[in-house]
Amino acid sequence: MENIARTDLALERKEDVKEETLQGVIVETQNREGKDIEKTTIIIENEEGEKALGKPKGTYITIESESLREFDEDYHRELSEELRETLKTLLGGTKEILVVGLGNRQITPDALGPFVVDNLFITRHLNKEGILNTYYDISAIAPGVMAQTGIETGEIIKGVLKESKAKALIVIDALAARNTERLNKTIQISDAGICPGAGIGNNRVPINKETMGVKVIAIGVPTVIAVPSIVNDSMGKMLEALDRLDAKKVIKKFTEEERYRLACEILEPYLSEMFVTPKNIDEAVKRISYTISEAINQM
Repeated sequence: MENIARTDLALERKEDVKEETLQGVIVETQNREGKDIEKTTIIIENEEGEKALGKPKGTYITIESESLREFDEDYHRELSEELRETLKTLLGGTKEILVVGLGNRQITPDALGPFVVDNLFITRHLNKEGILNTYYDISAIAPGVMAQTGIETGEIIKGVLKESKAKALIVIDALAARNTERLNKTIQISDAGICPGAGIGNNRVPINKETMGVKVIAIGVPTVIAVPSIVNDSMGKMLEALDRLDAKKVIKKFTEEERYRLACEILEPYLSEMFVTPKNIDEAVKRISYTISEAINQM
């Protein structure tokens, strides 16, 4: 099922697995009363859970809201508050934090991390000089991508950690989704770290507690989707349109994986490896990056 896993979201991986075979995984969904916010917590407890979802052991919290696509500041304030409380819970009492904005700021769908760093209120140096006395020492970097630096991002982060003595990382990156409905309206927070580029098949060295030596909290927003995933979604909608025809009986026998592979074959040789992004991605990334940075600033 290698191709069908073109998603970084644990929630979408969970949707691929039948409930009766979902071992080693705890799922809890909450709807905030009076708010357009749905929060799903997925805890992968053991190796069985890792195998079932294809994700490392840890906690994955998904916040979904249609309001992320809106310009209403009140809605974004509520989302920032929800994200802030989630971060504080995952960080525990850790105070010395290095925020890392992953991605390439020259490519808008991949610029979420650097944009978040641009909007942060950095406090580490001010606390050290006695100008401020905030609870958290916040420092930040936007290390770019390997094509720009020739250096693995993980190596850069390790070097900064060694000198800054930060005790925790908050890593922000753009993600890939499989469902078009989740683009630019979903935030995933995880204490399992992140593997940059995994969703688009461009794996780099993982950034997690094992490789970095400190607690790692990953924040991601899906901004791109594979073209075969769009075709696969379209097949689902086509089934609804063919509801009264015999053709539906044939297509309905396909598994999700078989439908995805059919989409890849239809799109060969060029489009099966292509990823696309919504046309309003410029304003969306700027708006969402501000929502995330405000959550960190408010801590």
